[in-house]
Amino acid sequence: FSNQYTEEEARKLGVVGWVKNTSQGTVTGQVQGPEDKVNAMKSWLSKVGSPSSRIDRTSFSNEKEISKLDFSGFTTRY
Repeated sequence: FSNQYTEEEARKLGVVGWVKNTSQGTVTGQVQGPEDKVNAMKSWLSKVGSPSSRIDRTSFSNEKEISKLDFSGFTTRY
């Protein structure tokens, strides 16, 4: 899973947060922004992803409304 594509998509959509590859071969992260933009990012993560990725399943949890964004951009964590 190439996080470069995820970062590009997040910036294009205007969402903030982070993404990280796990040692189990999965991807975890956090996305914040207007609901429609977050939903667009979720759709991209579920259906498209980076060119070399294989998406077997996606799971989104801990969704809630927030009063302000915790992040100023979208980054890859290691």
